[in-house]
Amino acid sequence: MRRHELTDREWAALRPLLETLCQKQGGANTANRLFINAVLWRIRTGVSWRDMPERLGKWNSLARRFARWAGKKMWHRLFTAIQEPDWEWVLVDSTSVKAHPQTAGQKKPRAAKHSAAAKAG
Repeated sequence: MRRHELTDREWAALRPLLETLCQKQGGANTANRLFINAVLWRIRTGVSWRDMPERLGKWNSLARRFARWAGKKMWHRLFTAIQEPDWEWVLVDSTSVKAHPQTAGQKKPRAAKHSAAAKAG
């Protein structure tokens, strides 16, 4: 595995999703992993399509396929499928809940404060 490429574990998670999505679009492509690696390489390095390494494929084919997937909302469906649910919006955090002033506890009587100060002094 090279830098900026999918690990075997990542590919094992993506492969069934890509096969399902590509079948809906008219047939699975066996070069999906290479294409995803090319897209990841471009995104992570920031180069233009023309500067893509030849080992990843022809830059023009990659750019057209990327645009075709974007037009068919393949990227959106793929990201939605692999996204872990965000349960944070369900949880109630005490920093976001305002409590009534009486929930702070019972106030100590004034006499107890003065007698404690007198014992200390």
